[in-house]
Amino acid sequence: MRILAIAPTGFFADYGCHVRIRGQMAALARRGHTVLIATYPGGRDVEGLATCRPPLWPRRQEMPVGSSWLKVALDALLAPTALAAALRFPGGRPHVVHAFLHEGALMGWAISRLVRAPLVFDFQGSLTAEMVDHRFVARTSSVLPALRRLEQWIDHRPDAILASSAHAAALLADQFGVPRSRVHTLPDSVDPAIFRPRDTLPAGHLAALRRQLGIPAGRPVIVYLGLLAPYQGIDLLLESLRLLARRPSPPFCLIMGFPNVAHYRRLAADLAEYVHFTGVVPYEDAPLYLAVGDVAVAPKLSATEGSGKLLTYMAAGLPVAAFDTPVHREYLGDLGYYAPLGDPAALAAALYQALSEPEQAAARGRLLRQRVLERFTWEHAASQIEEVYRGLARERCER
Repeated sequence: MRILAIAPTGFFADYGCHVRIRGQMAALARRGHTVLIATYPGGRDVEGLATCRPPLWPRRQEMPVGSSWLKVALDALLAPTALAAALRFPGGRPHVVHAFLHEGALMGWAISRLVRAPLVFDFQGSLTAEMVDHRFVARTSSVLPALRRLEQWIDHRPDAILASSAHAAALLADQFGVPRSRVHTLPDSVDPAIFRPRDTLPAGHLAALRRQLGIPAGRPVIVYLGLLAPYQGIDLLLESLRLLARRPSPPFCLIMGFPNVAHYRRLAADLAEYVHFTGVVPYEDAPLYLAVGDVAVAPKLSATEGSGKLLTYMAAGLPVAAFDTPVHREYLGDLGYYAPLGDPAALAAALYQALSEPEQAAARGRLLRQRVLERFTWEHAASQIEEVYRGLARERCER
């Protein structure tokens, strides 16, 4: 099939939704489909995935992360680029328009109608909930009801929606009234051949990386990989680490990601002995960095967005301490070390428990990797996407 993907973000960058886009589209390309991704000017190309980008933008301009007024200008540039890509698609018009994020679904709806192709929307969370989580719009704002109506209108345009969790699927049906027959649960996934347990990676490389990062010998290590923002729970994670620093044999925490690195370094100035901020870790290097960890942490606060970082932790065979949310439960099941949502003291206790019982924690890590192998690989996701595509093709033939 010919697949036009619309990704209103600076693809590829080293964080959540980009990993989902890359994983899905690369798996579909490996299965013989022709994929073209229309995306923002920023980001970097990925081998094996064709992209088209608006030309009228400085390529070195930093792309916004999350809700931003700058994205309105970028969307205005991306829409005609995506339309041109659809009209000039190699081999003929696309068989399907596969849109990511609500802005992509809005563009994709217009384009899919022009080229007479079905629209598939990859739904990773509520648009208005994200705006509130990112503090772009206040929860009490007078414009929020209008934005929510717009979100609902967009949610009803696709021919099929791929929801990143069962929780997200229920949200679409219960809060936005989307017919359940249009919604298909497609969890985030991971490549377990790339993200692997520590004992499968070169011991010398791991030892060298520990020295490079300044991790004291013999100290247990907590790892976090993702965006650095309040809705990701980074402020609460630092509070938890302050509590752990008062205990005997305090752990070392490796916080990997961006943006706001300088801001969080200042906030954690009193934790300099216990915390290291790496900044951006390229996707290709992430497996080695995660492998220096003994326990991973997932302090994300959003109740509607996916949490794909959990799968990289799980594939690496790491035990995971996390806030107790429906999405985290979907991935970790009963194998997580849970803390009530938003409680830094409880998160510190969950981390301390995992570090205090290394054999039991390692056993949980092995079971979490097995859970990935059984349920959460990109090849499995690609087969589910193909089934949705085939169902839409059958519907068109029957009309």
